Amino acid sequence: MENSKTLKVALSQISPVWLDKTGTLAKVEAQIVDAGKNSAELIIFGEALVPGYPFWLALTGGAEWNTELNKELHAHYVSNAVCIEEGDLDGICDLAKQHQMSVYLGIIERPKDRGGHSIYASLVYINSEGKISSVHRKLQPTYDERLTWSPGDGNGLVVHELKDFTVGGLNCWENWMPLPRASLYAQGENLHVAVWPGSDHNTRDITRFIARESRSYVISVSCLMTRDNFPKETPHLDAILKNAPQVLANGGSCVAGPDGEWILEPVLNKEGNLFVDLDFQRVLQERQNFDPVGHYSRPDVTKLIVDRERQTTVQFGSLKEKD
Repeated sequence: MENSKTLKVALSQISPVWLDKTGTLAKVEAQIVDAGKNSAELIIFGEALVPGYPFWLALTGGAEWNTELNKELHAHYVSNAVCIEEGDLDGICDLAKQHQMSVYLGIIERPKDRGGHSIYASLVYINSEGKISSVHRKLQPTYDERLTWSPGDGNGLVVHELKDFTVGGLNCWENWMPLPRASLYAQGENLHVAVWPGSDHNTRDITRFIARESRSYVISVSCLMTRDNFPKETPHLDAILKNAPQVLANGGSCVAGPDGEWILEPVLNKEGNLFVDLDFQRVLQERQNFDPVGHYSRPDVTKLIVDRERQTTVQFGSLKEKD
């Protein structure tokens, strides 16, 4: 009989085929197949993995106005973004169903409900039946990310049941935002997924902090990126490489338990799937003395309101009054 209180998770720490949607999706599919062979029930990929993080912004003067370089790189990026409505993730969904595995995947999304020309850093949850259950668009792109990514909304601030666990996720520096975290805690989250573009300077402190605050498991998954990962056909590659360090993202994927202690310390510069087994009972043990939205909360004094409406620029309908 299946044990509902244990969960095997794969942390897929890989590099993208940078700014190549098709090539990167092929790598994602290969990682899912590998995780399936190892009996994983949930696999997690880093932020913006498909088709990659916009590293050029910090390397080529991304804030310069109306330049050929910035325009051409942005257009190349948008052209390789994921359009869910056009079936770009159908192959991933099929594999999730085939292997009865849930998936958290960081993508650059080009949604048709916002016109199809702007892009969002989105975290997609696909359940073990191969259905896309949520698409969380990053609420606030960080610093230079705002030059290419659009701000999202609260529609994807939801959690999902997975055996006895309740999983939720946020993108990168959203994990530093107390209120989005609280919105997931309040829905019963006990397995928090934090996805990052890469590097242990992001994951090392906050992973344990969120675990200790929430008394939940926290899994941080990052991407990898080196100079060698830039495809030769990338527009303006010479300008990008001129100021690029050898390592742009060193990984740092890791797991903290509900007591805030390491289950898996940050793993650096290693590509592939990392596997951990989680025991749900540890959540209940740690909630005995602290539960941030339960017995250790005061909703009569402080309360959070979340707007989950999917933002859109236009609503179509009749202007005629109805009888």
